[in-house]
Amino acid sequence: MLKVLSGGKYISASLAENLASNLEGPLQKAPHEMLSDREYQVLRMIAAGKSVKEIGFDLSLSIKTVSTYRTRVLAKLKFKTNSEVIRYAMREKLVE
Repeated sequence: MLKVLSGGKYISASLAENLASNLEGPLQKAPHEMLSDREYQVLRMIAAGKSVKEIGFDLSLSIKTVSTYRTRVLAKLKFKTNSEVIRYAMREKLVE
C-alpha cells in the first residue's frame, strides 16, 4: 500500500504470475492459426494450385461452399488474391 501511496504501481502475485507465464510462449499466433480446420484445408489446397471446382470435388463440397471458405480465408488473412495466399503458404512452409 505504501508503494501506491508514494506514486508507484502495485501488481498482485497472481497477476505477476499470469504475466510471467505469457512470456514463455509466442505473444501472437500466426495468422493461419486463426483459421478453422476447413478454412486451413482450403488455404492449403489453393496454395497447391487447385481450383475451387477441384477442391469441392476432393472435399465433397459444393463450389459455392468452397467459395465461401475461400472468401473467409482471404478476409481473415487480409488478402485479395489467390497469389497472395500461395506466397503466404510458401513463406510459412504450409505446402511443399
